[in-house]
Amino acid sequence: MRWFWVDRFTEFVSGSHASGIKNVALDEEVLDGYSIGYPVLPPTLIIEGLAQVGGILVHEHFQFTKRVVLAKVASAKYHAPAKPGDTLNYHVELGRTQELGAVVSGTSHCNGELQAEVDLMFAFLEEGHLVDGSLFHPGDLRAMLRLMNFFHVAVTADGKPIPYYKNL
Repeated sequence: MRWFWVDRFTEFVSGSHASGIKNVALDEEVLDGYSIGYPVLPPTLIIEGLAQVGGILVHEHFQFTKRVVLAKVASAKYHAPAKPGDTLNYHVELGRTQELGAVVSGTSHCNGELQAEVDLMFAFLEEGHLVDGSLFHPGDLRAMLRLMNFFHVAVTADGKPIPYYKNL
């Protein structure tokens, strides 16, 4: 099952920040039942989109060796709904990183206007804690990153293209 809440990466700088877009489409089933008669993308899925961009930023920062999961939404503010036809521009910045996790701040903009702001906390799962082994089947993460144009825009802090990681 694919639950991508970001359509593609537009920028990615290792250890610093990442940006991506989400096109809100009327044919997405989640718009049908959330607010009957007024189709909008549920705010929780905007958080999830920002968490996906931020989680990849954290995961890559640790060379894809940690099992990264969203642990906490520290804060979330919404300024406008995301309606069918809107393009959300996600931007996340890597904050503090430590042995057990990382912090990411993110924003979503629509038509140049601030749409949402979030602060997210990610945790690293230890082997044998909740899940054994990888969180993805072999090759699935690499395929997902290719679909989202990650390898087309991702660069290291000094501007060199990010290589394909063997452990993906």
